[in-house]
Amino acid sequence: MIGAQVAGARWCPSPNFGSRHGTVSPSLIVLHYTGMACGQAALERLCDPDAEVSAHYLIHRDGAVVQMVRDEDRAWHAGAGAWCGLGDVNSRSLGIEVVNDGFQPFPMAQMRALETLLAVLMARWSIAPVNVIAHADMAPDRKEDPGPRFDWRALARQGLAVWPEGQGVDRPFDDSLDAIGYPQAEAEKRLQAFRFRFRPWGIGPESAADRARAECIARAMAHARG
Repeated sequence: MIGAQVAGARWCPSPNFGSRHGTVSPSLIVLHYTGMACGQAALERLCDPDAEVSAHYLIHRDGAVVQMVRDEDRAWHAGAGAWCGLGDVNSRSLGIEVVNDGFQPFPMAQMRALETLLAVLMARWSIAPVNVIAHADMAPDRKEDPGPRFDWRALARQGLAVWPEGQGVDRPFDDSLDAIGYPQAEAEKRLQAFRFRFRPWGIGPESAADRARAECIARAMAHARG
């Protein structure tokens, strides 16, 4: 009998999965919020065959972890989108859903559980911090999760994501976003996704500060990718 592949996780299999296309080794981790305040309701939806959606893992607000799809299989969490010019993100990634309605803070117990899970998965599949991304990063025209309240800087301090410090030069914003890996989308949506991830305090139209921050991140991403 198949069970959870991470110690301490509860196995609750979802029927919504398939084979990865071209690989069984994920190279990305995509972080989501559920958009639902109730973890049980989110779990039921992720395991509902009529919903045709799933993820590999779900983290409740108290830090409890549920696994629904084996790492080797293709969960249906990312949908249309791309990262660094590559599509079919479902085949390339592991999906982690974090119970949050999009407006709540993320409790410490939940974040600690996420950090522990990320460390295990990144070591298991040799996934670099630069390849831990937001759902909004790969689909800025239609997604916002995990949103501006998610603490990417805290993950970066643990070596589980990237949060480059400092500012770069003021170069064309679209050029920097392309270099970071964002797919094409409406300008305001790309700006929103960038700010949610790297500059959540930013407001108003695109600014010189956005452009300088994006250029700094683009350089750091290029260095991290080798």
